[in-house]
Amino acid sequence: MGEDVVVLDLGLSPFGVRVRIALAEKGVEFDWREEDLRNKSDLLLKMNPVHKKIPVLIHKGKAVCESLNIIQYIDEVWNHKSRLLPDDPFERANARFWADYIDKKIYSTGRPVCEATGDVQETAKKELMESFMVLERELGEKTYFGGESFGIVDIALIPYYSWFYAWETFGNLRFVEECPKLVAWAERCMKRETVAKYLPDQHKVHNFFLELKKQV
Repeated sequence: MGEDVVVLDLGLSPFGVRVRIALAEKGVEFDWREEDLRNKSDLLLKMNPVHKKIPVLIHKGKAVCESLNIIQYIDEVWNHKSRLLPDDPFERANARFWADYIDKKIYSTGRPVCEATGDVQETAKKELMESFMVLERELGEKTYFGGESFGIVDIALIPYYSWFYAWETFGNLRFVEECPKLVAWAERCMKRETVAKYLPDQHKVHNFFLELKKQV
């Protein structure tokens, strides 16, 4: 493997999916190694000794951690094609803002919708849909969040398309009715080979959360 790239990851992790999509957009071959987070590998503990989390990108023996940070690294190192962040400083800062917004808002409210019940779930559902409505407005009539270019904001959000079925099933949410532009955007993204190849099956995500609920 010419590039000497290894990805430590977990199959259903939205954060790991981001890294795989970004590498695929650049046409970079990589060695994908799935971690067991209940029995973390020595390599993971060595390469991410601070947080001990996935994903980790190992490039020529050096580790890069945190998914959005990894995407920016990928964009800078393999900058010959498919730029994932805009060249314009303002647009670049704006893209980073929205990717960070997704990081802070979606996962933290999305998991309780699938795992919690009662008031906790209801609060999470409200906050999750409020965040998606903000993203719906930001997307507007654009093809992608960056306009005509598929980039970091799209990569940050698209893994959660695999969660829609779980959110609709466990939380009785209705994305087609509430966020039609985002649903259309997700369907456009799914036409990209790089996305379709790495997005987990929605039923696998649903079953993952179903098993978690059984253990409570």
